[in-house]
Amino acid sequence: MGQILLILVLQLVYVPVLTLRTIMLVKGKTMIAGLFGTLETLIYIFALGIVFQDLTTLGMIVYAVGFGLGILVGGYVERKLAIGYNMIQVHTQEFPAELIQKMRDSGYGVTHYQGQGRDGIRYRLDVLAARTRMKDLRQMVEEYEPKAFLVAFDPIDFKGGYMMKGLRRPK
Repeated sequence: MGQILLILVLQLVYVPVLTLRTIMLVKGKTMIAGLFGTLETLIYIFALGIVFQDLTTLGMIVYAVGFGLGILVGGYVERKLAIGYNMIQVHTQEFPAELIQKMRDSGYGVTHYQGQGRDGIRYRLDVLAARTRMKDLRQMVEEYEPKAFLVAFDPIDFKGGYMMKGLRRPK
C-alpha cells in the first residue's frame, strides 16, 4: 500500500512540474524550463519504475488517477503564480473618462480609441497588466463600467510604452 501512495504523491508532484516546465518554455524562460524538465524526468522515471516493478491493475489506475489529479493541481499552481501579462481590451458604449482616470491613477497605461459599432459609436481601452493584477483591474472595470465588454489575451512580446508602473502590484 505504501508504494501505491508513493505513486499517487509522485504523480501529484510530477504533473505540476510538467505544467510549470511548459509555461516557462512558452514564456521564453528556457533555463528554468530545462531545470523543471530535468526534475520532471527524474520523477517520471522513478514513478514509472515503481509501477513496472509490480504491474497491478491498482498501481496502473493510481498512476492514471494521479496524473489527472496532478493536472488539477498544476492548473491551480499556474493560476496562483499568474506568470506573465495580459492585454485587456475594454469596450464601452459611453466614453469612460472616470475609468480611464482611475486606471491611470492606479499606475496602468491606458490607450483609448473611438470606433463605429453596429449600433453607433463605441470606445475601446487597451491596457497591459501583469496577470497578478487582473482581478483588481476587472473589479475596477466592473465598478465604473458594469456593462463593459472585456477581452483579455496573452501578448507574445512588447517593447516601450508606459507600462512598467502598471505591470507591478501597487505597494
